[in-house]
Amino acid sequence: MTMTSILELRGVVAGYGAGDILKGVDLDIERGAITCLIGPNGAGKSTVLKTVSGLLRPRQGTVTFEGDEISRLSPKARLQRGVAHVPQERSLFPAMSVWDNLLMGGYLLKDADLLRTRMEQAVEAFPICRTRAKEHAGSLSGGEQKQVELARTLVLDPTLILLDEPSIGLDPKSRQLVFASIQALSSTGRTVLLVEQNARSGLAASHFGAVLEAGRVRLVDTGANLLGNPEVARLYLGAASHAGSPPLAPTATTTPGMRNI
Repeated sequence: MTMTSILELRGVVAGYGAGDILKGVDLDIERGAITCLIGPNGAGKSTVLKTVSGLLRPRQGTVTFEGDEISRLSPKARLQRGVAHVPQERSLFPAMSVWDNLLMGGYLLKDADLLRTRMEQAVEAFPICRTRAKEHAGSLSGGEQKQVELARTLVLDPTLILLDEPSIGLDPKSRQLVFASIQALSSTGRTVLLVEQNARSGLAASHFGAVLEAGRVRLVDTGANLLGNPEVARLYLGAASHAGSPPLAPTATTTPGMRNI
């Protein structure tokens, strides 16, 4: 398996205040693939996304996107380069219409014709934006709101989409809808890096997965292989809590092109 990385993190150390959450993260994200980050609470999954999008600057290490180091760029500059971050919290304006929420995604665009084209592309990918266009965004279900958020992101035509807990708080049917939408984004050639507490669903929808523990990447493999890894299943995929479980030990083999760290 040949890896063509669009995003590379090398020795990334980052955190909040005096505390470091990431303690030397090394990670390659393949172009056009869906990669899911899993791990216990506090492992640094969401911090990785914030470091990539520019909401948090690393104290050490580098973030490279499409061959250029972006570690010191502002969030706006990274967005203009094609890095879009969809946060865990619902980010729609509930009292505004679905269509107006979609328009908010084009606030950086100055070309009206380009905006119109992007809006049509987003609506084609997520038809709910047309069928429910005049309704208040707050009247939609959780899964429907997440679809509108993804559609709004498409208006900016991002190359890399960062999704933080896209299925949080959703019922099983809505969760399936959201993951199907994520796979549809990937089918257009976009790269998706997502954090998902529902590890089984996240890995099942992803080409690759990475396990974070204590601020470091411990294991990288295909989503299917991680789902079938007994140690990963014991620690992260079962229904029981494993807060007191020992750390994950790197396995002896991974898929060619993947690596243990």
